[in-house]
Amino acid sequence: MVFSTTSFLFVFLPLFLLCYAVLPWRNLTALVFSLLFFAWGEGAYVLLLLGTVAFNYLIGQRLEEGHHRFRFLSLGVAANLLVLGYYKYFGFLISGVLEIPIPEQDIPHLPLGISFFIFQSISYLIDVYRGDSPKARSYFDLALYIAMFPQLIAGPIVRYSTVAEAIRFRQISSYDVYRGVILFVVGLSYKVLIANNAAEVADTVFGFAPKQLSTLNAWTGIVAYTLQIFFDFAGYSLMAIGIGRVMGFHFPKNFDFPYVSRSITEFWRRWHMSLSSWFRDYLYIPLGGNRHGRLRTYINLFTVFLLCGFWHGAAWTFIIWGVFHGVILAVERAGLGRLIGMLPRPAQHIYALLLVMIGWVVFRAESFSHASYYLQAMFFDVPAKGIGFVRLVSNENLAFMLLGLLLCMPVLEGLRVFRNGEDFSDSDALQISTVSAVANGLVALVLFLLCSMYIMSGTYNPFIYFRF
Repeated sequence: MVFSTTSFLFVFLPLFLLCYAVLPWRNLTALVFSLLFFAWGEGAYVLLLLGTVAFNYLIGQRLEEGHHRFRFLSLGVAANLLVLGYYKYFGFLISGVLEIPIPEQDIPHLPLGISFFIFQSISYLIDVYRGDSPKARSYFDLALYIAMFPQLIAGPIVRYSTVAEAIRFRQISSYDVYRGVILFVVGLSYKVLIANNAAEVADTVFGFAPKQLSTLNAWTGIVAYTLQIFFDFAGYSLMAIGIGRVMGFHFPKNFDFPYVSRSITEFWRRWHMSLSSWFRDYLYIPLGGNRHGRLRTYINLFTVFLLCGFWHGAAWTFIIWGVFHGVILAVERAGLGRLIGMLPRPAQHIYALLLVMIGWVVFRAESFSHASYYLQAMFFDVPAKGIGFVRLVSNENLAFMLLGLLLCMPVLEGLRVFRNGEDFSDSDALQISTVSAVANGLVALVLFLLCSMYIMSGTYNPFIYFRF
């Protein structure tokens, strides 16, 4: 079950909010509904989730003091990675690396969101070991943290220290509810109105055979996918942040207009920020970061993004995509970044966006050969006769993609409704006028009605960027 389906919007979410508001046991309500949310699509794999929580709770109790803390930490991290590796990479290792034929039914089923709840489990253990976070006071607290349904299947990746106090005690103000609803509706609009329209174009173009792919079609397709993956992922993050806010939790912002970046280094400070900070804090810095000379820094960057690509999916294209970004980051740190910084700002933006789009071709392609002929079509004159632009992109697709191009930039950031998940201070909250609140509410209502029309007509296409 994903957030843009009728079953979630018109059955699960209203029932959850009603129980959460009426029943006195908020944590129990949140945990029960979170487990129901996971079991809705994964069935008995909810036992795997509960078992993961139990294991990490027991390990966490041993990490604050004692003579064998590091051994318990190593055991905990290794066991979590083993679970992730078995369910996500076993089939790829056997068939893709060892090239041993394996029947599809023998490949382990990939539980939804396992990459996210395993990473949260690892961050919990490491933070407790370092003293950056308290250990969970009960199995119940840790279960709620790891299984909380808003961020369970696609993030943002939340640190336990961020929500530990709120799990035990939280007050929900009318402003939290107001802000959460606005964020959820804007995120839903990102997903349903922009991402889904862009997905129709991208899916068509990436489905072309080489002889059908013209240069115009190739650029149309990658522009569409560039919009799709951002508004798909950023939209889901906003919905998760919004629901969390209504529940009284303040999840971290996950995207900060990444397509306005002027380098790939800046892009990774703005894109999927919770994942970037996870790799920085739990892999890059422990490897030595930039503290041991240039060569070691480049190796660390390369290693981090090799694993970042592998984390996104069990396929060579994801690995190549990660290596591509790792190499560029190393080259920028080696001196290219200074040279790019001397160019006019428009040229810097073009440089960053062009490299990001090249990377998205590899990320989206079904194979490396597919990516190769797609890139060839983008940059070289190929003798292909593709579908004309008018037939490929409908007026509806074009209108929402143009809207997406506008919303990729912070031109509307001044309007509170369009701020990308940022929290406001208490003084800001008090300054919201009645007119502003009503206006934002009307905008949210119109957007929700538009999304509902799309969803009820069956045009939604949830999470096309996940290719497991």
